[in-house]
Amino acid sequence: MISEPIEILLIEDNPGDIRLTQEALKDSKLHNNLSVVRDGVQAMDFLRRRGNYGGVPRPDIILLDLNLPRKDGREVLKEIKEDDELRMIPVVVMTTSEDEEDILNSYQLHANCYITKPVDLHRFITIVKNIENFWFQIVKLPSQPSS
Repeated sequence: MISEPIEILLIEDNPGDIRLTQEALKDSKLHNNLSVVRDGVQAMDFLRRRGNYGGVPRPDIILLDLNLPRKDGREVLKEIKEDDELRMIPVVVMTTSEDEEDILNSYQLHANCYITKPVDLHRFITIVKNIENFWFQIVKLPSQPSS
């Protein structure tokens, strides 16, 4: 049983998708904290604990949209996976793109999985709940390093 809350970082600029993710996680069986950043620059500041993000917790998992302002999600994914301190954090690409090139590129950049966001509200919520269930009840993740 996990006693500490699961730290989830959502990197998403669409307010509707943020709201849906918040709703899906609110009904979760697992205790979680959801942090949200709305662009790629904020995402890297959060992950590197710079500026306003000096005291934030290290995420246990990242939900990443590809189409972000200021710094594209592909660039964010590349930076995460090239950083020795961040690369072990699972990154779930969750985007509207069904483009085969985006899928291939995401895996080449070492995304842990790629999910196309459904348009249907109930399906979207089901997918978010399944992500959480899979990553925190089925998969064995390494312990977080001391900060």
